[in-house]
Amino acid sequence: MSVALPMHGVGGLLRDWRQRRRLSQLELSVEAEVSTRHLSFVETGRSVPSREMVLRLAERLDVPLRERNALLVAAGYAPMYRERALDDPALAPARRAVETILRSHEPYPALAVDRQWNLVAANRMVPHLMQGADPSLLQAPVNVLRLSLHPRGLAPKIANLVQWRAHIFERLRHQVQATGDGALAAMLQELQAYPVPAGGDERVEGELLGVLMPFRFRTPGGTLNFISTTTIFGTPADVTLQELALETFFPADEATAQALRQLASTS
Repeated sequence: MSVALPMHGVGGLLRDWRQRRRLSQLELSVEAEVSTRHLSFVETGRSVPSREMVLRLAERLDVPLRERNALLVAAGYAPMYRERALDDPALAPARRAVETILRSHEPYPALAVDRQWNLVAANRMVPHLMQGADPSLLQAPVNVLRLSLHPRGLAPKIANLVQWRAHIFERLRHQVQATGDGALAAMLQELQAYPVPAGGDERVEGELLGVLMPFRFRTPGGTLNFISTTTIFGTPADVTLQELALETFFPADEATAQALRQLASTS
């Protein structure tokens, strides 16, 4: 796999990740079982860390696998973590797991996205929700955030769009903080610049809002009420798998469940 060479040395990158995680040199040195003096030398470039030291610090800093490869390259070592396409034979068990989860979630919508929120897979209920969106937003790769919040996408159908946008923006901010991904930061700015179509300022109140963010979606048959969950792979050793997330939507009331069952029976 190819890894873009970073603009800064490994010491500067490790310092950036330590500061991003809001740890002092002392706190990180204790967690990584290395002297504060040695860590300071590494961060300032006075000492070149071993491969094992790079990986140990990256693990303690919870650096994503893609960025761990960049740290290794910056230190002069070969990248460790592979990035395979999901249809690679080596990922067949993971691909089957994804397909099983998506299929078994029917008649409720479920989809899989990569780190950039591009659609990787979906069950047969998801296309029903995408109907009416501008064709340009449905060209591969479909970015589900852009599709959801664009005024020519699904935004006019989201009754509580203002609430949902705020929820998505906060989630993206956390993701940018966790990954340091500049492309995600740029996407956040793009999404924030989208205008809010009329009718999207409905607010959901009540006990549910204190636990989960509801998603209210208008359809010709009435408004559907959803709650969503996110599933990720545990302890992945492949970049693709670590960056894969399954978004599953559940009905928030019996009327929505019944409407989805009926929709599934006709498709």
